[in-house]
Amino acid sequence: MKHLKYCVDYFNRERFPTHVVQIGSVGFGGKNPIRIQSMTTVDTMDTKGSVEESIRMIEAGCELVRLTAPSKKDAENLFNIKNELTERGYDIPLVADIHFTPNAAEIAANIVEKVRVNPGNYADKKRFEEIDYTDEAYAKELERIEEKFTPLVHLCKEKGTAMRIGTNHGSLSDRILSRYGDTPEGMVESAMEFLRICEKNDYHNIILSMKASNTLVMVQAYRLLIATMVEQEMTYPIHLGVTEAGEGEDGRIKSAVGIGALLEDGIGDTIRVSLTEVPEAEIPVAQKLLSKYEENNLFVFDTNRKKTLSYSPYEYKRRQTNDVSNIGHSSAPVVVGDLSGIKQIKPSHLFAFGYNYSVTLDKWNISDMAADVIYIGNNTLPFDIPGTLSIVCEYINWNDNFKHQLGVYPIVEKEMCEKLSSDSVFFVRHFAEDNDTEYLLNYPNAIVVLSSTYSNKTQLFRSIRMTFDALQIQNPVILSSEYNCNDPELFQLWSASDLGASFIDGFGDGVWLKSSLNNQLINTTSFGILQATRVRISKTEYISCPSCGRTLFDLQETTAKIRSRTSHLKGIKIGIMGCIVNGPGEMADADYGYVGTGPGKIHLYKEKNVVRKNIPEAEAVDALIDLIQDNGDWVEKKE
Repeated sequence: MKHLKYCVDYFNRERFPTHVVQIGSVGFGGKNPIRIQSMTTVDTMDTKGSVEESIRMIEAGCELVRLTAPSKKDAENLFNIKNELTERGYDIPLVADIHFTPNAAEIAANIVEKVRVNPGNYADKKRFEEIDYTDEAYAKELERIEEKFTPLVHLCKEKGTAMRIGTNHGSLSDRILSRYGDTPEGMVESAMEFLRICEKNDYHNIILSMKASNTLVMVQAYRLLIATMVEQEMTYPIHLGVTEAGEGEDGRIKSAVGIGALLEDGIGDTIRVSLTEVPEAEIPVAQKLLSKYEENNLFVFDTNRKKTLSYSPYEYKRRQTNDVSNIGHSSAPVVVGDLSGIKQIKPSHLFAFGYNYSVTLDKWNISDMAADVIYIGNNTLPFDIPGTLSIVCEYINWNDNFKHQLGVYPIVEKEMCEKLSSDSVFFVRHFAEDNDTEYLLNYPNAIVVLSSTYSNKTQLFRSIRMTFDALQIQNPVILSSEYNCNDPELFQLWSASDLGASFIDGFGDGVWLKSSLNNQLINTTSFGILQATRVRISKTEYISCPSCGRTLFDLQETTAKIRSRTSHLKGIKIGIMGCIVNGPGEMADADYGYVGTGPGKIHLYKEKNVVRKNIPEAEAVDALIDLIQDNGDWVEKKE
């Protein structure tokens, strides 16, 4: 599979060609715009609530509304919801979200324009059992699935109903897990089993998705799906989303990393930004993310250049680099802060970058999200800095004031490298569109600050990486990008999209974001991108579902409560799931899980194993803390 391409061109952004799937009055795929969708959170049996929430979503710009149909009654009530929306003048396509209940899917297919099925649980019950299938036994299982799924295929074909075959990383069937493991390959094969049944029945009104909370798994699975489609000459439209992305800043950055990494390569016909917030809040976030791809400031590469990659895009392997002052090699990617615009730097200016100076104790307190490097430009430092912090300044400033001071390094343009010895440690600015990189072979300790004035940075960074690999240049690389905007959300979305694919592909030993926005936002965004790409963990990670009609408690309120108690547990992953559908499977690699199992009742999980059942909701957060303590993962919060 590694020789197959997952996009039209690795170096020029071009949309992957798909056929059009008509869903009601809205076309998906082909040359249609990338569509924005979301999902209701109220109980589907609440007709009025579902209609009102759908209208808020539609008026915010939602082009397709999804509602859960966990039972036959819910599926039947879609008729009332659809009629009410029509009577109020809203001709928007509806999607029924199906888990476990084929009969509900068949009812819904007669009412709404699209059904979504999860191949991991449409015909299977998940018991987390590992079974050693013989080829014959596996074939029998496929026959059983075909028998259960084919009636829906026939019905959708007859009624003109569209379908999404939506694989989720955390809900792969035991059968798939037993043969393929918890892998992108397993996710793709899970969808392909159902897709083959559709094609056997000449049904092609299908959209595909490969969702995961882990952005590396998600991106690799989508890429592998496209490569498989290319191999089998398929052109199905693609739905993009990072499932259980969470809330606030973290949810936005994580979504932009995963969705953006694929949009950058021309993959995606519809997107959903899954936030643990009201559904209408997802729409403007998706709109801002998509606005990035309206820019025309693209660097165009020669289409005759080499078309293969020097690395596998279907697995994570960090690019091999030199270890230069704890940057590169096996060190975690660094974060660079910028204080060059401040005329007289004071200790208090470092607070935004995670350093708090106590005058009384004459001591620095360093947070888990403390920048590793600070650029001061032509400024001086009239105070002692923490020993863990490196300083970068312009060459003349360094030569005049810091040349003999440990931990302070010059930054130069490439033409100035000759001013420094071949073994010197220094930073050098390099534009990714400049392919002349051989000079770096003479300076193995130069740390490359890579940037571009063009908007297709994913392709430019990929291209320069290919040049480095061809010349065996192993200098560490800090990915830098500058944004001239006053919108913090736009800054976070665009920067995460620009840098996400590179870090997911193992390219990048640091991040340096530049903006006129406040330094604390820039710093937290930098750490957020590294966390979302799983290359540096600096805080607790919350795998929190966006809520839907199946949710059995207030997800936003509960997530806020859990976050307030656990946000200091660096590196711990906590899954917060509204129901058992999004339970132990969906939270995939969480360390602890908080899952609704009935009205006012919570199950607690350690990884994928339930350890306490039916805890009253009022006691459940305390019980979660007790569970974390019992397993030795608790630390007290520093005041």
